[in-house]
Amino acid sequence: MTDNRITVTRKTKESTMVVVFGRGERDATLKQRLNTTLPFFNHMLEHVVWRGELTMAVDVQLDAYHLVHVITEDTGIAFGKAVKEWVDRYASRGIVGYGSAYGVIDEALARAVLSFESRAYLAFDRNQVKLPEQMEGMQSEDLVAFFEGFVQGAQCTLHLDLLKGREGHGHHIWESAFRAFGMALYESLSERAWRKGMTAGVAGAIHYEIDHS
Repeated sequence: MTDNRITVTRKTKESTMVVVFGRGERDATLKQRLNTTLPFFNHMLEHVVWRGELTMAVDVQLDAYHLVHVITEDTGIAFGKAVKEWVDRYASRGIVGYGSAYGVIDEALARAVLSFESRAYLAFDRNQVKLPEQMEGMQSEDLVAFFEGFVQGAQCTLHLDLLKGREGHGHHIWESAFRAFGMALYESLSERAWRKGMTAGVAGAIHYEIDHS
C-alpha cells in the first residue's frame, strides 16, 4: 500500500481478483485497466470511478468455470475491502465516512446513501422501476451481487433506491444506480479536518476481546 493506492488480492478456488484502488490524478488508461471479462460490468465500474473521482484497476482470473455471479460479487468484496482499508488508514486525516447522492441519466434516476460504521447491510429497493432480467449479456441479479459484495468487504451500510426508469431502458437504469453510488462514495471518502480521528458513527471504533480458554 502506498500513500495514494491500495491493492487487494482476493483468492479462492474459483477465482483470483486483484483490485487496485486510490484517489489522485485521473488515469487516462482507465478503460484498459478494468478487466473483469464482462464488458457491461466494466462500463458500470467506469461510472463509479468517473463520478467518484477515483483511480481503479481490476483484474479477474477464473478457474475453468466462467461464473458471472462470482465475478461481480468477488470484485465487490475486494473493492469494498480496499475502500475500508482506505477509510481506516486515513481516519487520522478526517474521513467523512458517510455520503448520499442522486444519479441521473435522461429518464432514469437513482439514489445511494452510504455510511461506514462497520455494519454490513444492503437495502436495494426497486420501487416501481421494472428492471430487465438480462442486460447486455448479464443478469440484473449479478449486478446486485456486486453491491452485496461491496457492503461485505467494506463493512458499510448502503441504501440503493431506483426512483425512476422506463421499461426497456435497463441500461440507463443501471447507469443511474452506479453513478449515484460513485458520487456517494466520493462524499464518504472526502477529507474534513474537523473529523480527524473520528468515525462516521458516535459509537467510535469497535474493539473485541476474545477469550479462547
